[in-house]
Amino acid sequence: MAAAEDFSAELRSERAPQGGGLCCVSVVCCLLLACSYVGSLYVWRSELPRDHPAVIKRRFTSVLIVSGLSPLFVWTWREFTGVKTASSLLALMGIRFEGLIPAIVLPLLLTMVLFLGPLMQLAMDCPWSFVDGIRVVFDPWFWMLCASDMRWLRNQVVAPLTEELVFRACMLPMLVPCTGPFTAVFTCPLFFGVAHFHHVIELLRFRQGTLSGIFLSAVFQFSYTAVFGAYTAFIFIRTGHLVGPVLCHSFCNYMGFPAISTALEHPHRLIVLSSYLLGVLLFLLCLFPFTDPSYYGVLTPVCTLASSPSSLCLT
Repeated sequence: MAAAEDFSAELRSERAPQGGGLCCVSVVCCLLLACSYVGSLYVWRSELPRDHPAVIKRRFTSVLIVSGLSPLFVWTWREFTGVKTASSLLALMGIRFEGLIPAIVLPLLLTMVLFLGPLMQLAMDCPWSFVDGIRVVFDPWFWMLCASDMRWLRNQVVAPLTEELVFRACMLPMLVPCTGPFTAVFTCPLFFGVAHFHHVIELLRFRQGTLSGIFLSAVFQFSYTAVFGAYTAFIFIRTGHLVGPVLCHSFCNYMGFPAISTALEHPHRLIVLSSYLLGVLLFLLCLFPFTDPSYYGVLTPVCTLASSPSSLCLT
């Protein structure tokens, strides 16, 4: 820990002075990046709903272009503010090899622990045996079928990859020097949550529900995505890797929001509800041990941007 603090102090001595100007530039860059991502979804004029394959394909094109250009926002921010970094731009964005295997396994395992209740419920209701499930996982035709489904590609691949790249890997390096790691964990998800308000446009356009129902749905989605965004931001800062948040995002998209009402009516309600409770308790116990920065490098690259050591960055 002492070595990490000395390294952080050395970096602070080389960094440009902090202040309101730095924070202003950081927030503006994050806003522009969020608007660019959401705006890219609407450059195509169409009367079709968002789940239509043609709409999904067009949006793939635009969000992949914006995501591919998103590192330029970080590079421009770094050049404009004069913030000096010891790590490369890619390393700051969580694209690096050090600690890669733990970054793939541990955050995903931690998220699965949190979803122990829904996973137990899914296993009890699934008509397949465990052996059948293993066979499906290793069946190439199954994955080819998934890859041909535009909605599956969007929910499991493109959305997790592009959203985590833009809203975590690009925004957190710009926010940490201004707010510090702890505050950045809760500030960054606000951009992510607000960005999901664009779904209201779709609901209103195709009249999918009452006005009050659409509003409540938007508030719920903002709250859920903001909490989830804080979780993946926490993982990104603690591990310094992009792959963990991407895999967790994909897994959560697959699982969806836990169906607690269904669990209350389940024939084996006691077992299912106990699994929900056990999952939450184990998740809280494992949250910091599973994301111990020492597994991923003594001081993760994004933490070197902090003005002072943080408990999130140190073991």
